[in-house]
Amino acid sequence: MHHKLLFMSTPIGSLGSGLGGGVELTLSNIAKEMLRRGHEVKIVAPQRSISNSLPIKEIPGELQIPAQNQTRTDPIFIPKNSVLANMWDYARQVQANYDLIINFAYDWLPLYLTPFFNTPIAHLISMGSLTDTMDHIIEQVANQFPGTIGVHGKTQSATFTFADKCKCLVNGMDLSVYQFCSQPGSCLAWVGRIAPEKGIEDAVAAAKITGIPLKIFGLIQDVPYWEKICQDYPDAPIEYRGFLPTDELQQELGQCRGLLVTPRWIEAYPNVALESLACGVPLISYRRGGLAEIVQEGKTGFLVEPDSVEGLVEAIKHLDEIDRQACRQQAETLYSLEAMGDRTEEWFQKILKK
Repeated sequence: MHHKLLFMSTPIGSLGSGLGGGVELTLSNIAKEMLRRGHEVKIVAPQRSISNSLPIKEIPGELQIPAQNQTRTDPIFIPKNSVLANMWDYARQVQANYDLIINFAYDWLPLYLTPFFNTPIAHLISMGSLTDTMDHIIEQVANQFPGTIGVHGKTQSATFTFADKCKCLVNGMDLSVYQFCSQPGSCLAWVGRIAPEKGIEDAVAAAKITGIPLKIFGLIQDVPYWEKICQDYPDAPIEYRGFLPTDELQQELGQCRGLLVTPRWIEAYPNVALESLACGVPLISYRRGGLAEIVQEGKTGFLVEPDSVEGLVEAIKHLDEIDRQACRQQAETLYSLEAMGDRTEEWFQKILKK
């Protein structure tokens, strides 16, 4: 059965900007795979979205603020001329042309609007529990429209009181885009949005202690935070390489000895960890969130006591014990686009059967 699918992107940044973090990659990967399977796909995204050959409807308006900067009790925030509101107004107008709407925004509004639409809406929730209002509205939709809430990982869903009502989809990527690199150089890598919840200062501290150069890739989202790190560690062997498109990123990442992943918060299922494995790069990660599900201890990387720089330093000493081929193997076995496509398509079919 071929379906007409309307993908609603994140309102916190245009596609290709990096502001949306891993959601941008997840959305384009699923879109690519659904198109390959013969479904019709249209992506609704904020203005100035860039996408290689994917069909995009760009919507103007003010971006949303990222949810992870909010405290548990913060109220819902919507700016004037909200791009989120504009995107969903567009969806309302064209809904009759589609069999299913897929929401990628971690936001209250699309969840709240779900009962007002005639076309069914699937919600792919990209983060764990962050605020009371979000928990409450996700749970309402999970109860009223069973089976429509998708998540990436078990640790992520366990942060919600309604974990058993979430459909776990893991993640997947187009592995043909990532080249396996068996002979790395001497550098370590850190990849992600540069913002406080990502804990990059710990990776910088570990680089300073070990004297091993650290290449940093990603969008500098919080400039004062980044400047303070540069001031605090003036002589750390770090090099900021910028926010690179996937093809360039994987070339440089593949040549690194290991990837440090140092989150301060519960990451659901970080795409960057999967990209790293696809290049054959072992992971050294805090035992937090979905990373604890991804890292195969001693086989494809090491899990470290959260917030322990000493733990990172100790793990770096053992990097050469990891077989890089095993890293690539894990990506091919668990994180292929085909496998992700099967799980996602099955989820869509189930919703449409109801």
